[in-house]
Amino acid sequence: MTIQEDIETFLALHADEGYRAFQAKLIPNIDPGSIIGVRTPDLRKFAKRLARRSDVDEFLAMLPHRIFEKAQLHSFVIVQERDFGRLVAQMERFLPFVDNWATCDQLSCRGLAVDPDAALAKVRSWLESDREYTVRFAIGVLMQLFLDERFRPEHFAWVVGVSRPEYYVNMMRAWYFAEALAKQPAAAEEVIVSGALDVWTHNKAIQKAVESRRISPEQKERLRALRRRLS
Repeated sequence: MTIQEDIETFLALHADEGYRAFQAKLIPNIDPGSIIGVRTPDLRKFAKRLARRSDVDEFLAMLPHRIFEKAQLHSFVIVQERDFGRLVAQMERFLPFVDNWATCDQLSCRGLAVDPDAALAKVRSWLESDREYTVRFAIGVLMQLFLDERFRPEHFAWVVGVSRPEYYVNMMRAWYFAEALAKQPAAAEEVIVSGALDVWTHNKAIQKAVESRRISPEQKERLRALRRRLS
């Protein structure tokens, strides 16, 4: 059985119409007809099997994927790569074809942690991309890998400096600062107080932070007082 036949058989056997409809509502910017309705744990398990096939590169060359679950499989396969250089090459080949938040956010960046300096260099270049989800992914890498012991204050300036109109980019910027308010509260609150963020992202970051159980009641009160009016 070819790898393409293997994938088609798997997707047909695991398709769930109810789940397909549910996912279509969560990802409204893609064609509902491109969604089959296969659950993520099943996709992850199958991707491990695909990654062991000698012909896996044949599947990875089939870009762009017209089916949402095939894009998901692609992401779950490439993140199993343990060599940093090959992992980055696979990510950079794939990212231009990512067209929704779910595939973007489920593309794990954990493998980039083996070389933080090189990862940060890639983040800088991805932030300058003209592609919406490449920028979102870059902010996600900063959020997941560089808000704890690897944090540097200049990272905030990088995210503040992203000036784009897309909802899914600015939602990630807000999510990043909401996480920062929990993990690096003093430095992040300085950014909020400064008003450096655009009003929408500023208010959304505050909203998400206030909803978090990791933010103290005292900090929540300070943040509520910093909400800004849309002009």
